Amino acid sequence: MIAKAARLADGLSLWVGRIGMALIAALVVVVFYEVFARYALGAPTVWAYDLTYMMNGTIFLLGSGLALSKNLHVRIDFLSSRMPVRIQHLVNFLSYVLLLLPVFAILTHQAFRKAWKAYLTGELEPVSVWAPVIWPFMAGIALGLGCLLVQMLAETARHGLGMADPAAVRGPGESDDH
Repeated sequence: MIAKAARLADGLSLWVGRIGMALIAALVVVVFYEVFARYALGAPTVWAYDLTYMMNGTIFLLGSGLALSKNLHVRIDFLSSRMPVRIQHLVNFLSYVLLLLPVFAILTHQAFRKAWKAYLTGELEPVSVWAPVIWPFMAGIALGLGCLLVQMLAETARHGLGMADPAAVRGPGESDDH
C-alpha cells in the first residue's frame, strides 16, 4: 500500500515536471522573441524580463519533485554512504521527519496562501514597468512546492520501509532508472 502511494507520488512528480518541461520551451520562445525584437526590430519588449524570471523560477520548482523522485538532487553523503543500508535509511527518514517535512510543509502552506491572496486581490508585480498580475507565478511556486512536499512524503515512506527491509526499496542515493 505504501509502495503504491509512493509510485503515485512519482507519477505526480513526472506530470508536474512535464509542465515544467513545456515551460522551458515557452521560455526559449520568449527569450528568442526578445532578442529578435531588440536587435532586429529595435523595439525591446517591456514584458520579456518579467516572463523570463517568472518562468525560470517556476520551472525550477516544478522540476524539483521529479528530481527528488529520480534521485537527481545534490546529495552530500560522504559519511552516510559508509554506513549500513538500514542506518542510511534511518538517517534519511529522520532527516525528512525532523527537518525537511516540517520546513517544506510551512513553505508550501504559505506559498498557497500567498498565491490565493494574489489571485483574490489581483496583485500586480510591484517593481515591473509592465506590472503583470503575479498570481500565476505564485501559483507555479505553490504547485512546485506542493509536488515536492508530496514527493518528500513518498521518500520518507520509502526510507521507513527500507529500515525494515532494505531489499524492498531502492537504496539511498540509488535511482529507479539504474
